[in-house]
Amino acid sequence: MAGKNTVSRVEEIVKPFAESLSLEIWDITFTKEGTDWYLRIFIDKEGGVSLDDCVDLTHAVTKPLDEADPISQSYTLEVSSPGIERELKKDRHFEKYVGSPVMMRTIRPIDGVRDFNGTLASYEDGTVTVKLKDEKEIAVNKKDTSYVKLDDFDIKEF
Repeated sequence: MAGKNTVSRVEEIVKPFAESLSLEIWDITFTKEGTDWYLRIFIDKEGGVSLDDCVDLTHAVTKPLDEADPISQSYTLEVSSPGIERELKKDRHFEKYVGSPVMMRTIRPIDGVRDFNGTLASYEDGTVTVKLKDEKEIAVNKKDTSYVKLDDFDIKEF
């Protein structure tokens, strides 16, 4: 595992346990907040994530993470659902939710606007295309967005 970043190393350890529980790893973050470090594992599954799913994965991965010791400093482990307004980060997230309502914020304004709401029309080669309410389409490279999230105000189900 040498040479890989912390999140990649953690994902290698955690993924088999998640799969054995019929869970998908949505995202993993390792961030410092104040003086404390947090390892957050976001999980998903068909039909939604329950509190029991979070507890089960926490129990399954705590010992393997301690034994592999991919993180040198102390940290707090949190396992949760990415929530309804989940941020789309990975290619597979975008591909899964083509046709779904999204909110997108760009880093720099486009015609004076940074926030866009519409339907995720397509995702190809890192380009996010959103069909706006007025039927216009806006195409932006993913790296030029602050975020793209599912729009929970329009979404009916996953």
